[in-house]
This record gives sequence, C-alpha cells and structure tokens, in this order.
Amino acid sequence: MLRSETLFGKRETNTPNPPLSSTVSSSTASVAPKAMSSSVTNSMSNAMNTSIASAAQTSTNEVGSKLIVGPNIKLKGVEITDCDTLVVEGRVEATMDSRVIQIAERGAFKGSAEIDIAEIRGEFDGELTVRQKLVIYATGKVSGKIRYGKVVIEEGGQLSGDVQVGTAASSAKPLSVAKA
Repeated sequence: MLRSETLFGKRETNTPNPPLSSTVSSSTASVAPKAMSSSVTNSMSNAMNTSIASAAQTSTNEVGSKLIVGPNIKLKGVEITDCDTLVVEGRVEATMDSRVIQIAERGAFKGSAEIDIAEIRGEFDGELTVRQKLVIYATGKVSGKIRYGKVVIEEGGQLSGDVQVGTAASSAKPLSVAKA
C-alpha cells in the first residue's frame, strides 16, 4: 500500500522491511558462487584476517607512542614525556623530552624540547636540543637557544638565536647566524 505523500521525491511504503537475516543470507548466496566450497571460503577469510592483523601489528611497531595536536588545538603549560613522536598541527607551549617532533606548516611550538630528530615546517621558539638531526623546511622558522648534532636547512628556512653545533655545551662550536 502506497502513501500519497512524498519525501525527497520518493514514495514511502507501509510494507515492513524484510528481516535482516533473510537479507544477509540472500545477498551472501548471490555473492559466493555455489561451486566454491566452504573450505576455500574459510581459508580466504583466514588469509585476509591474518594479513590485516600483521599489517596492524607492523604499523603499531613502527609508530610507537604518538601524540598529535591537531589544527586549532592549543596545548599550554604541560610536560610531555614518554612520547615517541609529537606531531604539532596546532599550538603547543610545553617542555618535552622525546624521540621525534614534527611541526606542520601551520603548527607552532614554544618552550623547551630535547629531541633525537626534529622536522620543522612551522615555528619553533625556545630552547631546542636535537641530539641527531634538525631539519628545517622552506616554511620553517626556528628561533631561540638551539643545539644540534646535524642540521639541514631547505632554501627559505630560517634559523636564528644562540645556535651551536653539538648537544653538549662543552663540545659546542658557536655558529654565527645572520639575522634578517
């Protein structure tokens, strides 16, 4: 039985929906050919589950603990510890000791950080000690007291302040940086 009212150009019916179990079984029967045995279907399903589980385990092992501060988020007055990777897309005022920091183009970090690897596309202001490698991309601006093991600055990237090679103060060699 049809109603005369329309909703978005379609007519609604008063007939009840078929039970979900009959819908699922009929659609499953049409998808899986009858010639395919259940053992083949089960082995394919097990293979898919195994590959998904191993992919999830691999990505978990690669990522470690990761904190993402998204766009339009402001995180202020915190100490960040036990974080393998910090991704800054918003604004962060903090102190941290971590493995990796990644500051996105619109991201900003203010405070102090001791890091193994820093990838700066946005802004860093404060005290930064990079034990291994500091990478400043074309849109990156790093200022403050900066110590690093190795540095890579893409054309257009900015580095200013008290900048020294080496992570320990005793082995540091001053680097003169021209201010614009």
